[in-house]
Amino acid sequence: MRKIPIAVTAYRVGSFFLRRMPRIWLNPIQRFSALVATTIAKEKKMLVGRHLSRVYGETLSKDQLKKKTRQTFETYARYWIDSARIQDLKDFEIDAGFTVEGFEHIENGWATGVGPILALPHLGGWEWAGRWLICSPKYQVTVVVEEQSPPELFQFLMEYRQSFGMNVIPLGPNAGRQVIKALKANHIVCLLSDRDIEGNGIEVDFFGERTTVPAGPATLALRTGAHIIPVAVYQRECSHHAVVCPPIKPQRTKGKLRGDVSKATQELIHVFEDLIRAAPEQWHLMQPNWESDYAALRSFKVRRKTA
Repeated sequence: MRKIPIAVTAYRVGSFFLRRMPRIWLNPIQRFSALVATTIAKEKKMLVGRHLSRVYGETLSKDQLKKKTRQTFETYARYWIDSARIQDLKDFEIDAGFTVEGFEHIENGWATGVGPILALPHLGGWEWAGRWLICSPKYQVTVVVEEQSPPELFQFLMEYRQSFGMNVIPLGPNAGRQVIKALKANHIVCLLSDRDIEGNGIEVDFFGERTTVPAGPATLALRTGAHIIPVAVYQRECSHHAVVCPPIKPQRTKGKLRGDVSKATQELIHVFEDLIRAAPEQWHLMQPNWESDYAALRSFKVRRKTA
């Protein structure tokens, strides 16, 4: 019998208790979790600071950057707390904690008969938005998720999302075919699209430096006719607010497919930049995402070893 990893047990136990705690206790837990994370996860703290500096440019003082870095970890802690709690919330409670502007863009895309692609950055509380969509029986929601280690934790999180009605597709070689099938069945497909996890994405200019991001949204749209709809879900004090942007509709030209994918992907990333600038402290990007990040991370590790 295989032993269940401690991380899985801890997440299950934590999720159980968070779903049963009074709301008044959650803010202190959120702040304490952020304090622990910024104390222990030094490399992530450094990377968050770099990403915030990209968004703000040279306008932040050292003290401001420190404060905003802590706020980023606090909003990330809230993301996990909210994600743990939504399973036990009723539809009316989910709806009461959610507002949205621009939803007509999703409705118009869905009305074509090919499901729209909701392209999101790792911003705010995207999990709550997916749960809110499922409140409407006319929509089916499919999400593509990154596989995590250990496998038992990934399986637990998959089953958790499936428990409130999401169709979950693991990121991998078969994901594209499954997503195309979902789009043709008129599912709303949600794709986190600001980080190139597989390393085979499209090169774009993103906050002033070249990097790669997933080619999936544009490629899938060109193959199916689906609308790409940029979306951000912001945390508010006691709720979440989604901003749904006008659709991006890639056009197939006489050139190579990759050129059309590149053009649409860059257009998407420019929209992401505006959405992220609206709440940089809610951008939960804690990994190296640009080539210069890797060099900075290596230098940071060397300094820590020699300190």
